[in-house]
Amino acid sequence: MRFFRLFYTDLFLGSRFFIALGTTASLFLLSYFFPWLGFIPTIVAISVVLLFFTDILLLFASPKGKVESSRICPSKLSNSDENDIVLILQNHYPFPVKLGIIDEIPHQFQRRDVWFSLALGPKEKKTLTYTLRPVKRGVYAFGKIRNYVQSPISFVERRFNQEAAVDVPVYPSFLQMRRYEVMAISNRLTDYGLKKIRRLGHSMEFEQIKTYVPGDDYRTLNWKATARHGNLMVNAYVDERSQHIYCVLDKSRTMKMPFNGLSLLDYAINASLVLSNIALKKEDKAGLITVSEQIGRIVPADRRPTQLHYIMETLYKEKTRYLETNMEALYSAIRHTLRQRSLVILFSNFESISALNRQLPYLKKIAQFHLLVVIFFENTELTALSLDKAHDIEGIYLKTIAEKFVYEKQLIVRELARHGIQSVLTPPEHLTVNTINKYLEIKAKGRI
Repeated sequence: MRFFRLFYTDLFLGSRFFIALGTTASLFLLSYFFPWLGFIPTIVAISVVLLFFTDILLLFASPKGKVESSRICPSKLSNSDENDIVLILQNHYPFPVKLGIIDEIPHQFQRRDVWFSLALGPKEKKTLTYTLRPVKRGVYAFGKIRNYVQSPISFVERRFNQEAAVDVPVYPSFLQMRRYEVMAISNRLTDYGLKKIRRLGHSMEFEQIKTYVPGDDYRTLNWKATARHGNLMVNAYVDERSQHIYCVLDKSRTMKMPFNGLSLLDYAINASLVLSNIALKKEDKAGLITVSEQIGRIVPADRRPTQLHYIMETLYKEKTRYLETNMEALYSAIRHTLRQRSLVILFSNFESISALNRQLPYLKKIAQFHLLVVIFFENTELTALSLDKAHDIEGIYLKTIAEKFVYEKQLIVRELARHGIQSVLTPPEHLTVNTINKYLEIKAKGRI
């Protein structure tokens, strides 16, 4: 029974076998019209049958003959990034084989093209690498690795099912976070489009008196220390530390809108993680608040070693809600949680000036006690539509409506500025860069 099941489930006929079978049938048909073909069709048929059974014996008869495979994937995947998946394949047959591989990737990707072709020599081992880009957080289940093996005859295929089931969580974009972290440490943030902000004066935090070297600001010369030491001495200042930086995430229905497969909430989550990491590297305290129709999670600002991990675990579990944001609850939570003046960066989205006016009274109250920056999204599809040329009446109508929505976004920026609230209107793909630019600008100008 096991022998029958083996053949029934794991034996597949190859394309070369059907070609040989078709050729044999054609020869038998032609032999009726051309008697001189004689026994040639019969000889060909016998040869095909012998090759068929020989191929089966080669693939199934050897007790040690098989192809082994395994998968190496990260313990967690980074959302919106290309994650490397490695397949390791080894041929235990004493002859070369052709291999077709199907890796059962998680259903969230909705892909049916993860097929690889490979040739392996006798006892040879190879690796394959491909990438997956998840666009939703959560648990992703990988399944089996299915290997379809052909001998040099290639009349049949034998399937090997390798058990490789594993559940892998998809976290906010920690790969993006690490890239910006490395750039920040090496002072190469401008490579990602971050601007160099000219500092206005000095921060109030004095660090030390040091010997003057060419390039130091001569306005920081300390004449008393210079007189005592006999050498030019300057005062050294550092950015103010331990300032509280809070990322506030709006989880309402306005953040469900997708761009390039990623929701606005996921863009905001990735940017919040990067900003929190940069703030901690600059020795500020990072915190997090989530809100929808009610207050979600609150992570008080801190700079302990586990703070970034705590923020990441909190962001991993957040999901979009389908009701409007309760700004009154947000204002109440900020007043009870934030005990000192802080930088509050609100990630939200306003599509019209009327939507802003409903929330504006609470934003003004928050801005009375903290430095509030509202970050919302440019609708890039509407912007592109407003710039296209109209070729008919319908095109003129669509272009006019798109220009109206684009103009309303600019009105929102002006309305916030009129009430002393800073804002950033950004395309979703540039959210992280523009958010960090705003944070560095505020730090350079000492506005917190």
